[in-house]
Amino acid sequence: MTAVITGIGVCAPNGLGTEEFWKRTLDGTNAIGPIARFDASSYPVRLAGEISGFDPAAHLPGRLLPQTDRMTQFALTATDWAMEDAGAGAGTEGFDPFDRGVVTASSAGGFEFGQRELEALWSRGPEHVSVYQSFAWFYAVNTGQISIRRNMRGPTGVIVTEQAGGLDVLGQARRHVRRGTGMVVSGGMESPLSPWAVAAQIPSGRLSRRTDPDRAYQPFDERASGHVIGEGGAILIVEDADKARERGAAQVYGEIAGYCATFDPPQATGRGPRLEAAVSGALADAGIRADEVDVVFADAAGVPDLDRAEATALAAVFGPRGVPVTAPKTMTGRLSSGGAPLDVAAALLSIRDGIIPPTVNVTREAFRHELDLVREPRQGAVSTALIVARGYGGFNAALVVRSVA
Repeated sequence: MTAVITGIGVCAPNGLGTEEFWKRTLDGTNAIGPIARFDASSYPVRLAGEISGFDPAAHLPGRLLPQTDRMTQFALTATDWAMEDAGAGAGTEGFDPFDRGVVTASSAGGFEFGQRELEALWSRGPEHVSVYQSFAWFYAVNTGQISIRRNMRGPTGVIVTEQAGGLDVLGQARRHVRRGTGMVVSGGMESPLSPWAVAAQIPSGRLSRRTDPDRAYQPFDERASGHVIGEGGAILIVEDADKARERGAAQVYGEIAGYCATFDPPQATGRGPRLEAAVSGALADAGIRADEVDVVFADAAGVPDLDRAEATALAAVFGPRGVPVTAPKTMTGRLSSGGAPLDVAAALLSIRDGIIPPTVNVTREAFRHELDLVREPRQGAVSTALIVARGYGGFNAALVVRSVA
């Protein structure tokens, strides 16, 4: 069976909805700015990629609002958009509910919801804690809420491997489709921008402390100093190609052709990172050569050592400057488990429109002899794209998407 993507729903700092996101991405619109959701003046990290103008009441029933964290509100809204995009209907009837599943990625869970309820517990007492705290903070809540709202009772799950999780879930969705499930809602959404959530990310040592939005997140640049966090992501509809055709899917963006995940060994072992193995494994799984890849959407950690490791891995597989490399996440910040699905959406739109989106704010390339970094929109046929993601803790994942004839 061939797993294809037929629907895209995007909630991103630089655009609500797929086409708005895509237009601003091609325009190079930088959505990184001062954190506005709380007073971050006392924090060493003060910038983020925030989503502005999102009104959950305009998209969701009122009963769901007190039950859900902001990340779940993004996920439910993006699922509605993705299902509509796929022409899969807005209702919960007319299909076998056990033929549709949900697999999403998570990294932080419902941090903002959890912080609010903990504040209620300590300041006012346990009787003031919402009953919805029992699940609204949990990693699997997006999967649960989507499956309930959409009456999808097939295979479900959540994968927690930080940034890499956004690709791991698509590999898992493809596995379910190959086993016979007709449709799987997949992807990832995050909103780790509450005071507690930001504080929890600072100890990683990977966050930029710069205050200039154009200089805070510069992967593959001589001045790289860490990354900027952000919120949002993408929801994707994964289907069996034949079943999508039979039901009259509105379009097919592309096929999930290859996937591979690896794990870095502990430094004490003396063995190197396994990102190159993940990339090579994804190409082998797709049955393609390196010279058949038209573009790589990089992980782009923004940490010098990690940037060097990624540049080295890509040069080893593709050769020095052997393939265009881009990192549109320089406009949004890194979105934890939502980042890679957003890159997959951008890759599919690149295939659709024949254009590679730019990397912004990188002006002093540190690896110019190894990477062909795309810094302006680049026109040309795109048939096959590789997306790379690494998760904090040593997770590596690579995914190949390609056009469908």
